[in-house]
Amino acid sequence: MTALDTAITAPTPVEPGAPAPDRRDAWRARLGTRAVTVLWALPVPVLLALLWDRGVAGGWTLPLGIQMQYLPTPVEVARRLGDLAVGGIIDDTYSGTLWLHLYASTLRVVQGFAFAAAVAIPLGIVMGRSRLVYRMLEPTINLIRPIPVTAWAPLSLLIIGFGDRSTIFLVFLAAVFSILLNTIAGVKAVPERLLEAAAMLGTRPAHTLYKVVLPAAVPNIVAGLRIALGLSWVILVVGETVGIRVGLGALITQAREQSRTDLIIAVMIVIGLAGFLADRLLMLLVRLLTGRRPLLP
Repeated sequence: MTALDTAITAPTPVEPGAPAPDRRDAWRARLGTRAVTVLWALPVPVLLALLWDRGVAGGWTLPLGIQMQYLPTPVEVARRLGDLAVGGIIDDTYSGTLWLHLYASTLRVVQGFAFAAAVAIPLGIVMGRSRLVYRMLEPTINLIRPIPVTAWAPLSLLIIGFGDRSTIFLVFLAAVFSILLNTIAGVKAVPERLLEAAAMLGTRPAHTLYKVVLPAAVPNIVAGLRIALGLSWVILVVGETVGIRVGLGALITQAREQSRTDLIIAVMIVIGLAGFLADRLLMLLVRLLTGRRPLLP
């Protein structure tokens, strides 16, 4: 570890003679914290499920003309979800097909998201460090960025064709701008004192990039990645609507054509859970990659 790394990480001092922390106590403390977090998060979905059940039973009409009498009950959706996952409950053409559709959709999201990150992070670092490159690219990016991804869908079918690649392209478009803008903001926000400290310690400009600029910009980059990952799952349904037979979006399209509201809601829940787990996995990966290096504000 160099002197600059030592200056940045600034480990917490330990008083002489203080006992070493017990790993079991730390593990119990983390487990307790997570249990409390889960307990605090449970009442809201339980309350929503109760209101949903009562709304269907009572035929409630919500604002914007939402008529709950046409919705299935939570129990019916739970049965459909169980049948979709393991089969043997309803026994129709969709029984036990969840994992096939989930795998296909996850693969498309991962490819589009990874491609967007591979393009946006290096480009954002360059734009954040170079005024010339920023002035050249910023107007064009802000001209293209407001165009909805849904507007790209017909064009992607014409220039790419039906299949996985058009969906991956739409996921890429949905993800790339969030990562790019957050990376630029993170790089621009690097404190000058860190750059000056690196120069005083003799750090080469190229080394300053990955020893100072990149670690300091990590919080913004991670924020952009999390937003982009959520948008990737949002746009997935649009990308899988036409020309694809296997995928969660395709499953929703087929359910809509057959007016299977229980299947539509079950797949919506699956997409929400998949996006939630993907976000948690992303944060776990970031913690593994950053190790003990603190993420500077």
